[in-house]
Amino acid sequence: MQGVILAAGKGTRLHPITATRTKAMAPVAGKPIVARVLDTLIANGICDFTMIISPDDEDIRHYFIERSHLPADVQVRFEVQNERLGMAHALSLAVPYIQEDFILSACDNLTPPEHIAELIQTHRSQHVHATLSLMEVGPEQLRKSGVVDVRDGRVHGIVEKPAPGEEPSNIASLPLYLFSTKLLEFLPRVQPSKRGEYELQDAIQMLIKSEGPIAGVFTPTRLQLTNAADLLFLNQHYLAQENGRLRAQPDKVGSNTQLIGPLHFDDGVTIGENCVVGPNVYLEAGCYIGNYVELRNAIVLRNRNVADHSQVIEQVIA
Repeated sequence: MQGVILAAGKGTRLHPITATRTKAMAPVAGKPIVARVLDTLIANGICDFTMIISPDDEDIRHYFIERSHLPADVQVRFEVQNERLGMAHALSLAVPYIQEDFILSACDNLTPPEHIAELIQTHRSQHVHATLSLMEVGPEQLRKSGVVDVRDGRVHGIVEKPAPGEEPSNIASLPLYLFSTKLLEFLPRVQPSKRGEYELQDAIQMLIKSEGPIAGVFTPTRLQLTNAADLLFLNQHYLAQENGRLRAQPDKVGSNTQLIGPLHFDDGVTIGENCVVGPNVYLEAGCYIGNYVELRNAIVLRNRNVADHSQVIEQVIA
């Protein structure tokens, strides 16, 4: 099975975190979020990836080509989406490389590896052309999602961002899908939506109309990245999971400074005297933390300075 990762989004709601990087490269406990997504797919045996990126994202190329420690059998190729014209358009850029069933994932949506395993098992055992990742959500989230019509354990329809009162259910389709190559036949028939985008849900609906209902698998949990609060939560989640394997010693640390785990520091971090750092703190490369600073449940992005006598709690310093 192949993988396609959609990583061309700018992340406007994450500004100023995304002022100098794309959303895909937002840092989560020492790794960009797109690498976290890749980890869950690699854990399920997927080794051949096409990543759709924005034209100005040199960081992502540098990370995966020069810096990352991907297994030797994992291949990542890049295709540039020059204009953000929707998920169906982005997927169309990967079509020349898709030769078999494939998993399609956004770069900002994380579900447990066990859920991905269940998706793959369901897709293969039910011999369907598509299997969707599903989750029950509240009314506000419904208006931002593809909402599905589920009956008798099968998905009979999908509506993108329905108007209030027009939702077929309270079940959202998450941006994680398994498809056969049959779906690709419908991409050229998708027309621009009112937003001027080519919606993937339109292609899925055509597939259902042509080939019949498709499968869906519910996930009890998922993590997503929309805003700074989400980034803080994601970092706390992975710091707690990986503290034994994360780096918890800066390059330079002053006297009488307390380091309280879980923590992660990239290279080139300097911390002054009489500081209290932690718990749940991630300092990106090149950070300078002054004297008498308190950092708790915080992220300081690369090459940022925190002045003496500062208190940084539940914040991202960008």
